Order: sequence, then C-alpha cells, then structure tokens
Amino acid sequence: MSDQLPTDPEDLRRMLSGDARDLAPLLLGAVLTHESREGPVSVRLTEVEAYLGPEDSLHPDPGSHTYRGPTPRNAPMFGPAGHLYVYFTYGMHHCTNIVCGPPGTASALLLRAGEIVDGLELARKRRHTSRTAADLASGPARLAKALGLTTADSGRDALAPPFALVLPPRAAEAVSSGPRVGVSGAGGSEQYAWRYWITGDPTVSRYKAAKARPVKVRPNTFGDR
Repeated sequence: MSDQLPTDPEDLRRMLSGDARDLAPLLLGAVLTHESREGPVSVRLTEVEAYLGPEDSLHPDPGSHTYRGPTPRNAPMFGPAGHLYVYFTYGMHHCTNIVCGPPGTASALLLRAGEIVDGLELARKRRHTSRTAADLASGPARLAKALGLTTADSGRDALAPPFALVLPPRAAEAVSSGPRVGVSGAGGSEQYAWRYWITGDPTVSRYKAAKARPVKVRPNTFGDR
C-alpha cells in the first residue's frame, strides 16, 4: 500500500475503527511506547494477530475471547478503538491487544512480537532472561513484559499519554500471513489465517500449533447394552 498512513491520534482512531483483518498488516512497523514511572520503552511491531467477535455476531471468531459473549474480562474488546485489552494467561503471563472496530463490535489485534527501539536497558532489566535483543519482545508475553504492561492497563487509551502509537510512513512492503499461534479448534485453522508478520524479521515468534487436549471419557454406569 503506497498511501501515507495517519499520524494524528484521532485520525488514527478512526482508522482503527475498521476491520482488524485489514488493519493488521498496516500496524506492522508501528511503534508503541509506554512511558512508565521507570522510564519509556518503545517497541516496533513485527507480528500481530486479528481477533473478531461472538458466535452470534456478523464476524464470529471461535478463537476469540469474545466468542461466548461479553464478560468483565473481555469488556475492553467491545469498547472504543485504540484502547488496550490486556489479559493474564497460564497464571503467569500478560498479553496485550489494541482494540479495533466501532464501539460495541468486539475486535482486537494481539501484539505478538516486536523490536525494542527505545528503552533497551529497561526492557533488558524487565526481561533479564533474554539472551539477545531480538528475543526481548519475541512473543506476546515477552512484549507485554518488556513494555511493563499488566491487566491494570486493560481499557487504557493507547493513543494518549503515557502511551503513544505511531504508524510508519507507509505500510510494510513484505508481509506474510498464516494460522494463529496456539489457538485450538477451528480458530487455529487455515480458515482463520489472521496472523500477520514482517517477512524475515528476526524478532517474529516461532509458530506453534495448539496442543490437542485429551478427552475424558466418562465410565458407563448403566452396564453393557
């Protein structure tokens, strides 16, 4: 895409009110900054995943947190575009999304990976187990940790201080797409190939399919028939 992308926050918010699947490639190369009390960290987005709405919506998405409808946890996904949806998973990790679409329509982009372009030392302090700079934000939990984001930030405006989202002058030229990472069932299939990444970028996370969950068979208490 050769058209210049918006730079004004409100123009950007209007843009983010569109379809997450169309927006995902456009956000590749964008820089998200969080200026916390410890200092600023900025990450250049290199991989994102689009998630849509409930099973009774115009765009049902079985891989989305909103598929069974609104809850206190996923409420930000139904809110205004440009806000954050941060959730806690596996009892140890935070993951960050940027909400898309018009208010009332559940949609968001999961920030899967990026390159730290400012605040490198602070990101290294937060992610002290990382061996290389490319590893600091390679994966959604690592990205959220490097930025210092938790569920306390869920619902906050990513387009206003202490946050800032700046799009690149133009959309990334070389973009790849494929199935979403770790999503079980139909939502993780090629039918929902809504993961987008900058082709060849070293910070992009490794693809992992969801692990099959064992099915527990209840014993037959009525005897043979």
